[in-house]
This record gives sequence, structure tokens and C-alpha cells, in this order.
Amino acid sequence: MDIKKQQRAVVDALEDVKAQDIEVFNTEELTSLFDRVVIATATSNRQTRALANSVQDKARELGIGVIATEGQETGEWVLVDLGDIVVHIMQPAIRQYYNLEEIWGGKPVRVKLGGPAPTKAVTKAPAKATVKKAAAKKAPAKKTAAKKATKKTTKKAASTKGA
Repeated sequence: MDIKKQQRAVVDALEDVKAQDIEVFNTEELTSLFDRVVIATATSNRQTRALANSVQDKARELGIGVIATEGQETGEWVLVDLGDIVVHIMQPAIRQYYNLEEIWGGKPVRVKLGGPAPTKAVTKAPAKATVKKAAAKKAPAKKTAAKKATKKTTKKAASTKGA
């Protein structure tokens, strides 16, 4: 299976369990040990373990061998080694502290997050120009209402002064 299909499978498995801040890096020029590093954030020990299990299950489904996993005991940082791809699943404080993006982040790979497009027909949002035009039409109405309120207040003030 080619590397793009493998990385798509890993990203899909991470998204299935709601991983956050998923990043994929091309490491072919940095090391000959693996071709991609995937880094994702989990919000709890339980989610970290669940994400690792999801990646392993998806890999096995597709016939990708799982070489090793590390860190499932604590769940703060779980590493899943799939041979060509190494997946780091970390909690926010650990990810910030070790900053693996600095080490492996030389060549980020653009991966479309969010999985496949929905099959149902989706209505498009109006273009920005349309929104601006609609806002411009509404704005004078607000100003007119404000002017009318000011005129009423001015008339009341004038009538109370004269009395």
C-alpha cells in the first residue's frame, strides 16, 4: 500500500476518535527509518489510549503491520510504530513540552482533515460580496432608526424647555 493511503488511514482513524491538532510530516529526507510522522493531541489518558487503539485497528484492517506501541500504561504520550509511519498521540502539556514539530516539522504534508466529503447535497453559503451587500442594505435602516429616535428625543427636550 502506498504511503498516501497509509497516512489517510491513520488520519481517518485519529479523526474517528476526535483527535485534535493532527499534523503529518514528511521525514524521508531526515531519516531512513520511516517516511511520515503523525502527531495528534488527545484531551485525556483514556482518549489517548482509544486513539492508539483506533490507529492499530485500522492498520490491521488494511494489512499494515503494527511493529510496536509504547506508553499505553500512562496514556500521556502513546507512540504507535507502523513501520513507514510513526504516530505520536500526546496530551497538550506533553506535546507543548517536547515540541516534536520542531524536530520533524521540516516538511509538513497537506492532509485534508475531516474525512470524505458528505454524500448529501449541501447548500453553499452566500459569497462574501453578497453578505457585504446585504449588510450594507441593513445598515442604513439602523441609522435611520437611530436618527428618528434622536429626533424624537430632541423634540421632547425642546417641548419641555418651552413649557
